[in-house]
Amino acid sequence: MDGRRAAQVSKYLSRHLRHQPGRIGLALDENGWVAIDALLAAAAAHGFRISREELDHVVATNDKQRFAIEGGRIRANQGHSVEVDLGLPAATPPAYLYHGTVARALDAIRAEGLRPMDRHDVHLSADRETATRVGARRGRPVVLAVDAAAMHRDGHVFRVSANGVWLTPAVPPRYLRFPAAH
Repeated sequence: MDGRRAAQVSKYLSRHLRHQPGRIGLALDENGWVAIDALLAAAAAHGFRISREELDHVVATNDKQRFAIEGGRIRANQGHSVEVDLGLPAATPPAYLYHGTVARALDAIRAEGLRPMDRHDVHLSADRETATRVGARRGRPVVLAVDAAAMHRDGHVFRVSANGVWLTPAVPPRYLRFPAAH
């Protein structure tokens, strides 16, 4: 499978497993899972054929490990805008986590902190390099450090997805470092 086709399949899966399953007639279960056969049939019925081999390739090689397969079902690991419970237990974060953004967002972040926007949680990275790549998707990246240890001590809950993305409902401004100093 060439890189262009893999990107198309990955984007299609993200759109329908994270944001718009109903658009192609899918119904995710409460934990975000859907039968692979149902996904492939729905995609084909809506003009986007995906072979099982292509699906397996995209899941296995996706650089961000966005998807998980368990038995005969698939789900997105995080990033949903539709209501799902990923069943992730609370976890103790490292001392610092990182968030990639762009300069035009900094005034709002200084005022309001990090908010989940159209997702369920704020997404944080365990390293600056990943946060830099995330921020670069929208322009010149700015990496913010999050004092996750202090947040955790203060009672904020963190979870970590299967692909290593740290999730928390929000990050108040007092826990942010502009720009990352750690």
